[in-house]
Amino acid sequence: MKKFRVILFLLLSVLCQAQTAEKNIDNQSILWNRYYNQLLLSEKWSLHSEFDNRVFLKPVQENLYVIRIQGRYKINDHLETGAGFAYFSVDTQVPEINHDYKTPEYRGQQDLTWKLNANKVTLIQRFQVEERFIHNADNVKLLPGTTFFWRFRYRLQGDYAFWKKEKQLLKAVLSDEIMINFGKKIIKNTFDQNRIYAAVHYGLNSQLAFELGYLNSFQRRSNGIDYFNRDIIRFSIFHKIKISKKV
Repeated sequence: MKKFRVILFLLLSVLCQAQTAEKNIDNQSILWNRYYNQLLLSEKWSLHSEFDNRVFLKPVQENLYVIRIQGRYKINDHLETGAGFAYFSVDTQVPEINHDYKTPEYRGQQDLTWKLNANKVTLIQRFQVEERFIHNADNVKLLPGTTFFWRFRYRLQGDYAFWKKEKQLLKAVLSDEIMINFGKKIIKNTFDQNRIYAAVHYGLNSQLAFELGYLNSFQRRSNGIDYFNRDIIRFSIFHKIKISKKV
C-alpha cells in the first residue's frame, strides 16, 4: 500500500507540474467512434478486438484510426490481465495541416486490471505499459526507421448502476487516466497526457451495449512547450460473443 501511495504521489506531481507551467495550448474538437468486440472463449479466457475512428470537427478532417487485438485472462473475481497489439494510422494531429501521407504506429500493450463490486458501484483500476514504435516522418514524407519509447498509463474508474432489469442495465461511467512517457528519446515530454471521461452506458441485452460520453484530453507535445486541449465526444458499441456455453 505504501508503494502504491508513492507511485500515485509521483504521478500527481508530474501532472501538477504540467498543468501549472506556462503553455501554448491548441484547443480541438474531435468525434471518436468505436466498435469493441469481446469473444468469450471460456470462463477465464477471452479475445478482445477494437476498431476506433477519430475525426476532427472544426474543421472536419480525419485524425486517425486504430485497430487493436488482445488476449485477456481472468485471474480471480477481482484481477485480470491482458496483452495485445495495436496499429495506428495517423492522418494528422492538427486539422489545418493535412499531409499527403499517413504515419503508422505499432504498439504492444500489457495491463493488470483490478475491479471491486460494491452494490451499485464498481471501482476499477488499470495499470498498463505500452511499447510504441512510431514511423519517422517530416513535413513532406515518411522517413526510414521508427522511434521507440515506453508509456505507462494509470486509470481510475467508477461505474454507478442506475438500474438493472433482467439482462438490461443503465449506468454512469466516470474515470481519470494519466499517461507518462519514458525512454531514451523522451526529453521534454515525460508527462504525456491526462484524460477525464464521463459517460452514460446502456446495455440493451447481455450481448450488446452502447456508450456515449465526453472526454477531455490534455496532452503535452514532444517539444515540451505546446499542448493539445481536446474536447472529445465518444460513441462506443460493445459486442459480446460467447463461444463456450459455460461463460
